[in-house]
Amino acid sequence: MSTVHAPVGALLRRWRMRRRRSQLDLAVAADVSTRHLSYLETGKAAPSRAMIARLCDELDVPLRDRNTLLLAAGLAPEHTEHPWSELGLARAAIQAVLDGHDPNPAVAVNARWDVLASNRAMSSMLSSLPATVAGPPVNMLRATLHPDGMLGQLDDPGRWRDNALRRARRQYEHTADSGLKALIAEIEHYPIPPAADQDIEADELVVPMRLRTPLGELSLFYAVTVFGAPRDITMDELAIESFFPADEATRALLPQLIAGVT
Repeated sequence: MSTVHAPVGALLRRWRMRRRRSQLDLAVAADVSTRHLSYLETGKAAPSRAMIARLCDELDVPLRDRNTLLLAAGLAPEHTEHPWSELGLARAAIQAVLDGHDPNPAVAVNARWDVLASNRAMSSMLSSLPATVAGPPVNMLRATLHPDGMLGQLDDPGRWRDNALRRARRQYEHTADSGLKALIAEIEHYPIPPAADQDIEADELVVPMRLRTPLGELSLFYAVTVFGAPRDITMDELAIESFFPADEATRALLPQLIAGVT
């Protein structure tokens, strides 16, 4: 969010408006008077560290932007940001989760869907990406939706474009990340694939991703895992996307993804 130089009151107001909360609603939830909240937003009063933490909790402000609010208030930032390479035991634990998911694909991504780590199955799926899409870093949204990426392998590319953009826009609403906004704008300018004349089967609990590969068609659905109560910005922005076979044919094919992959 490009608001580093804005006053702390203006930042608080922007986050309140982004969350579609009234001053009265936020004041009651944060146990502060409406007048005091108004004074904070207009700069007539300066928030304490504890007040910023209370309001950020109510507004679900990401850790990166909590630091920005603290700096704008003249306070030291509270949350660290370790590079992925320096996460130590946490990184090892994340890689263990990914490796344990083989032969089903799994990947760890940041708030912009840049790949931080993957297991052998996902590495195999991404290995054929052309240089125009492969990065570094590999970006899962770009890899899936770029015309030179995996889009042509999808049975229903229009539906997956809509699904992915909906998720990305929700993510942007939550984080206000300028890099994610730019990525969404890039994807919106890709050619729109034609809609497939394909109905969802009545017994499907979720809509699977059907992907044509040299092994055959893979039918996959996915789950997203985030970490509870993070204190580091990298961990706060990290998510694990785990893919699962949606039918028995896919379950039988997936072990072949990692055959010969080191």
